Amino acid sequence: MHKFIRSSLFVFAALLAGLTSLAQGDGEKVEMADTLRSNGKIYVVVIVVVTILAGLILYVIRLDRKIGRMEKGR
Repeated sequence: MHKFIRSSLFVFAALLAGLTSLAQGDGEKVEMADTLRSNGKIYVVVIVVVTILAGLILYVIRLDRKIGRMEKGR
């Protein structure tokens, strides 16, 4: 289980590093993001994305536990 968590954290950190490099634009404005931010709806988008990612992470953890139990023969 610890190996799974460690590898998951590594993948998460690698994805985060990739996202920060994509965020470094050449100064061009994105109209949709500005509109969402000015209306306060960007927070809804962030909450939905975080909820989906949390659900996927919980699903993978549950699946890992079930597979671990099956491997042990319970």
